[in-house]
Amino acid sequence: MEAGGITPAGSSRALRLDPFTLPVRFPAKDAGADGQIRQIELDRDRVVLRRAVRGIRMAVGVPVAAFRGVVLRLLPDDGEQPAAIAVVLDHCDAGLSVPLFTACDGDEIVAVWKSWGRVLGLPLLLAERDGSLHEPFPRLGGVSIAEPAPRRRRRSSLKRRRPSILLRRKPGRPIADAAVHRDEREIIARN
Repeated sequence: MEAGGITPAGSSRALRLDPFTLPVRFPAKDAGADGQIRQIELDRDRVVLRRAVRGIRMAVGVPVAAFRGVVLRLLPDDGEQPAAIAVVLDHCDAGLSVPLFTACDGDEIVAVWKSWGRVLGLPLLLAERDGSLHEPFPRLGGVSIAEPAPRRRRRSSLKRRRPSILLRRKPGRPIADAAVHRDEREIIARN
């Protein structure tokens, strides 16, 4: 997991980035880089990964649309640190995946995960233990779909259009023995 840049730089630091303060620049752990650290620049449109390998400095720019989604992943307990939950901007190439948030407790992780998905415009994904990804909520294109909520008249825009007394009125009953006049030229009521 460390080769993909999932765990943050530092021995016991938790990575906490705010999705609403983009652009942001931060270091992350990279096992293949000199010094085992790479610099990441994250913006709403693109991600730039900067690292040096054997003294050769390189920068890789990747558009945010090239990432698969924002993944919620359980990180294993490695002896040094307890098991943690991470929010990761996931790419098909594990070396380009970007850690966004890690926490040991799951109190705020779902809110942060949804915020990152909304800000970056990417689907929310869950990582299984075998490494496969799946969407927790059904979607149709870029729009998540669900059962429609029933309309509530009290808080909707229809409340101000019609008086509520009309909701309590019963419809009128048709008169069974009402006279129907057909094929007459004119009906005039005179006093």
